[in-house]
Amino acid sequence: MTEIRKKQSLETRVIHAGEYSPRIKGAISMPIFQSSTYESSREAGYHTIPYLRLNNSPNHEVLHRKLSDLEEAESALVTASGMAAITTALLTVLKAGDHFLVQRALYGGTHTYITHDLPELGISFDFVDLLSADEWAQKIKPNTRGFYVESMTNPLLTVGDLSGVVEFAREHGLITMIDNTLPSPVNFNPATLGFDLVMHSCTKYLNGHSDIVAGAIIGRQDLVQKAKIKLDHLGGTLDPHACFLLHRGIKTLSLRVARQNQNALALATFLEQHSAVSRVNYPGLFSHPDHQRAKSLFTGYGGLLSFDHVGGAEGAHAMIDRLELAAEAVSLGGVETLITIPAESSHAGLSTEECEAFGIGAGLVRLAVGIESEQDLVQDFASAL
Repeated sequence: MTEIRKKQSLETRVIHAGEYSPRIKGAISMPIFQSSTYESSREAGYHTIPYLRLNNSPNHEVLHRKLSDLEEAESALVTASGMAAITTALLTVLKAGDHFLVQRALYGGTHTYITHDLPELGISFDFVDLLSADEWAQKIKPNTRGFYVESMTNPLLTVGDLSGVVEFAREHGLITMIDNTLPSPVNFNPATLGFDLVMHSCTKYLNGHSDIVAGAIIGRQDLVQKAKIKLDHLGGTLDPHACFLLHRGIKTLSLRVARQNQNALALATFLEQHSAVSRVNYPGLFSHPDHQRAKSLFTGYGGLLSFDHVGGAEGAHAMIDRLELAAEAVSLGGVETLITIPAESSHAGLSTEECEAFGIGAGLVRLAVGIESEQDLVQDFASAL
């Protein structure tokens, strides 16, 4: 296999890191190993048997090497979805009787899992403000085992004191877990900051083409190995064809995210000046309360932004109906621009009171910017607004 590991730039590593060398039968593109079963070599233990459910086909292994390289971490594991990565990571770190700290304003699916499912397993939690170390100290307990955060929140794009989280966790022996989906490895590498486990919804930027669902757990080798054993039991395996598509998508990751960074900043700047918009949430804007912190952590600000339409839900729906380029759809990170109203989609599982507490109003619009022409996107929104 090919080892790149910081010797070359990210633009080169997304293509070459982790690849088989020599190439398999000389194939430039990674073949799809559409086989559930492989000949055994009398492996040492169950979890090393070559079998598709055990996440060790050639398609899995090349992704594991490549993803760990891109995140500058020790090890990686792909999963059947982003939520499979998050739930598996949490169940790897936590058991019945454990407690952990969680940042407020999580992605809706994660919030629902933590608040509805984990308590049934005997796991407790406390939400905390990521800008208040005093609150972390107040909420920590003798049975606290972990600290779960997001690099940037969805859909308000807040950025917490991530360096402080790592320092606090080290002082108290906590395992740190971070969802790094929104920045992608192009804009941020949490493992280099000291985070123990990094999760991705590979459905989004890593794949980038809105045609698969996948996830990844990346980080400390001992924890990723424990996560693999957990995933082997839970069965959340990514199929070989999806592995192939994810592997292919990663090779254009740096090009796509660079364009999305550029397009999102242009649209955020335009929207901030428009009379039909009362607030824009994008950490690349000087007006964003977390701009300086984001600037110190990230090399780019990503392709996701949100804004409040002054006309509320009615005004937001009318604007969406007039757009020509942006499709009304959930998800993000693809080459096409997508738009949605979080209160009706990603956060529909939360009550109105919970949404309002997080700052997610009925007129909040989330925009996942694609790689179209910057000028065409701005013109489309200028006409629709």
